[in-house]
Amino acid sequence: MTAVSPRCDLSNRIAVVTGGATGIGRATAVLLAECGARVFVGDYDPVEAISDGTSRLNITETRCDVRVEADIMKLIDLAESEGGGLDILVNNAGIGMVKQITDVTEQEWDACLDTNLKGAFLATKHAIPRMKTHGGGSIVNLASNAGILPRAHDPVYSTSKGALVAFTKSIALCHSIDRIRVNAVCPGPVGDTRMMNADLDKADDREAAIKQFIAASPIARVAERMISPREVAEAILYLVSDASFMVTGTCIAIDGGKSLGVPPSA
Repeated sequence: MTAVSPRCDLSNRIAVVTGGATGIGRATAVLLAECGARVFVGDYDPVEAISDGTSRLNITETRCDVRVEADIMKLIDLAESEGGGLDILVNNAGIGMVKQITDVTEQEWDACLDTNLKGAFLATKHAIPRMKTHGGGSIVNLASNAGILPRAHDPVYSTSKGALVAFTKSIALCHSIDRIRVNAVCPGPVGDTRMMNADLDKADDREAAIKQFIAASPIARVAERMISPREVAEAILYLVSDASFMVTGTCIAIDGGKSLGVPPSA
């Protein structure tokens, strides 16, 4: 394990990560634990993939549907009772929705908005009182480059992530007086996640689809690869650490320049 910068040392910090069984959530949970945090992971569909490092890194995993307030309360209470407080919340749980608005059912709309936005609202609602009790904290919301610029192929998903960006800024302003910082990261395209794998599984030509995702991001295209979950986790680590104490209400795009505009020709 590499040495941890003192400003990124999370010893004695208690962290909750939603959607933390795979992908960005898992990479974040592992990285925070490697930096000394006691991490509590909640996921709608826990998998064995995280179990290999659970004992070594002191990560606790439990089932949590972020759309259900009782599940969120149980997860936050677990961190409070077993960890002794709450310093960090990473609202990572989310789902995709690739459909035109005229084809989206009411149930699909609710599922997307409830998971991507309501879930962050519920977790934030119950985290803030705990953080206030302990003198402050840091919340990071997983938005998307779709929350910076809308995308034509997934308008409902873009709506949910755009609203999450606005939520981030509003809550950051409201609770700065409580020493609670609220920021967002806006990734894409990230490989090796449930959402990306689900999109690729639907493609007629998986390899062609991968190339298309990579081509849409200038830096990804140059590097000839997608963004890794660990790269997003590194940005989250910065935002929850003392190194970013004066950073709140911001949204960091980790998209290889995809949200900047039309990329230069090759």
